[in-house]
Amino acid sequence: MASNPLINIKNTCGGILSLKTKIPTKFIQGQQNRFFLFDATANQGNSRRFAEKKLVGFSPEQMHDVVVDVANYYKFLPFCKKSNCYDRKKNAFKSDLVIGFPPFTERYTSNVTHERPAYVKSECFDGVMFNYLLTIWKFNPGLKDIEQSCVIDFFIDYQFKSALYMKLSNLVFDTMVRQMEQAFFAEARVRYGRPSIKSHVLVSGS
Repeated sequence: MASNPLINIKNTCGGILSLKTKIPTKFIQGQQNRFFLFDATANQGNSRRFAEKKLVGFSPEQMHDVVVDVANYYKFLPFCKKSNCYDRKKNAFKSDLVIGFPPFTERYTSNVTHERPAYVKSECFDGVMFNYLLTIWKFNPGLKDIEQSCVIDFFIDYQFKSALYMKLSNLVFDTMVRQMEQAFFAEARVRYGRPSIKSHVLVSGS
């Protein structure tokens, strides 16, 4: 996959949020540079990619806190059997996750960086299970008259090392991504109560 060492993303305050990672260089900026969406076209080889922009009835701070709570993923995230965080630094830590979907169970380590409430990024490039795995959540304020709302840009890009794993994931990729994404919103409802508005998908692609 082609890489770019630095991607600059405009945030809602007009500043620049820099994410150093191997991600597609093409992205779309919305009105007044408020939103972004990574190119969701097909990758070369056997990798899979998905991007979605959604308006939800939780604040950026609330959604950030759910997504960054990796230590508790095993409690609410589908396919996650164990989750552990360590080597914590300011706005960064490492995590070990055990992922299981019948008949396979595998462990991998990710580097997680975040800035509240702007984004959470998790990347794994040296695991046993993946050639690479990248997920990015970016949180922007939602409706002007509803403080408890935000627009979320969600992006995932991965490639299994095993051709068998990749073939299996191709069969259930959309279902796996949807279940994982919905689990975060369900956990937000558990923590913060009923959302202020009904969720709306603004842009979606895989």
